[in-house]
Amino acid sequence: MMRLNYQRHCYQLLRRKAMCGLFVLIFPLIFPCLFTPFTHASPSTFSEWNVPKPRHLRLLRSALQRERLTGEQSDLWAPLADQGWRPYLGSVNAPSLPQKSEGYLQVFLDGGLNQQRMGICDAVAVAKILNATLVIPHLEVNPVWQDSSSFVDIFDVDHFMNVLKDDIPIIKALPDEFSWSTREYYATAIRGTRIKRAPVHASANWYLENVFPVLQSNGIAAISPFSHRLSFDNLPSEIQQLRCKVNFKALVFVPHIRALGDALVHRLRYPPGQSQASSTDYLRETTDQNGKQNPQKFVVLHLRFDKDMAAHSACDFGGGKAEKLALAKYRQTIWQGRVLNSQFTDKELRSQGRCPLTPEEIGLLLAALGFDNNTRLYLASHKVYGGEARISTLRNLFPLMEDKKSLASSAERVHIKGKASLLAAVDYHVGMHSDIFVSASPGNMHNALVGHRTFENMKTIRPNMVLLGQLFLNKNISWSQFRQAVVEGHQNRQGQLRLRKPKQSIYTYPAPDCMCHA
Repeated sequence: MMRLNYQRHCYQLLRRKAMCGLFVLIFPLIFPCLFTPFTHASPSTFSEWNVPKPRHLRLLRSALQRERLTGEQSDLWAPLADQGWRPYLGSVNAPSLPQKSEGYLQVFLDGGLNQQRMGICDAVAVAKILNATLVIPHLEVNPVWQDSSSFVDIFDVDHFMNVLKDDIPIIKALPDEFSWSTREYYATAIRGTRIKRAPVHASANWYLENVFPVLQSNGIAAISPFSHRLSFDNLPSEIQQLRCKVNFKALVFVPHIRALGDALVHRLRYPPGQSQASSTDYLRETTDQNGKQNPQKFVVLHLRFDKDMAAHSACDFGGGKAEKLALAKYRQTIWQGRVLNSQFTDKELRSQGRCPLTPEEIGLLLAALGFDNNTRLYLASHKVYGGEARISTLRNLFPLMEDKKSLASSAERVHIKGKASLLAAVDYHVGMHSDIFVSASPGNMHNALVGHRTFENMKTIRPNMVLLGQLFLNKNISWSQFRQAVVEGHQNRQGQLRLRKPKQSIYTYPAPDCMCHA
């Protein structure tokens, strides 16, 4: 009897285990959406994962069936016409350096690569205003990307110092007598040598009145924070031109960044033939094996559509209620809910051009402008919110789309892996060597490349955000109507030089401060 009960117990136990195993096998089939994130580049929580459907299906179907127009293509790819402006960075016979420096200037820069880049330019200008010796700027760890890359990890410090040797004295590190002046030193207590309340866009006089006395008394002054701390207006022309000299001449990336960027550009210009495409080894080929192949043209698309951007915009991106709640929670966590756009409806935000373009929308813009599905597109982006599920529509429109991962091997990317600033530096380098650059929404990368390409007279498409927002709200618009409106609305937004207005950034609008009309 006891043996019979034992056998019955074993049988029931085995049956339960079998049922559990069967349940584990069929559960993903019943609820596939819960397991999709593990097979896609996607948000990190189940709650916000809801694969978005195309929001402009009518336009998308027409765009996928678009025909190639030869004349239109040649106009698109034509280099920017000479606009009569030339770079001008001051007199060749610059005054010599003062014999004595007033002291050492330290700056601590936060933000991403391009915000820090502008801060470096401002630091050189402030050192000039104060007749100070600049210590190579300290780059803070970005709280969003957690990148600890230093100045020397990103920029060629010897080139930087050499280009500016006749403008200001620069040192890589403080002498021993000032070695105590560190970030940790200023983090522990209020220090007399730290200036922590420099106003945004401060005037030259502010620095002379508030920082110069600290330099004279202590031999050193440390400004933290420093981003956006120098005015764009009412400065001597030589200071403005010095800022441009730093931005466009002194700041070049370290050799390994330039080498990788050059390799990517070469692979975009000289893609492998059909016989090579089946092999993965072509990614490792040296860049001098182009043979007699004619160089191809390509577009760099900066797709600024990360979670931070999506949440801060407060726009609806078609991910449903779960996505809305997830982004609202993110806004509360990061900004305690204090986001200006939150008080407006999605329709109001879009009609004002305040929503970043999704991968689908930027794809429709490019298609409407005349780029066909043979266009080589380089995607410059750190991380797209929604991953491949959102990018797939853009990829359908432009199947020859590439990025760092598709063009370079893991071994080639080992020095930049997980480092947002170095990844952005590679994209910046490729962006400066493309035939056309376009950004999906305004931001620091957009502003930096628009200014740099203006300085070099290169074609750059600036999306008309207000127009596009209103067009995408019209669900009844036909492809021909959409296309005509897009073409007309972007005729004067393809690199035509615009003069800087008061309060505008000299790094985005270098004329007339740093350019002269020939």
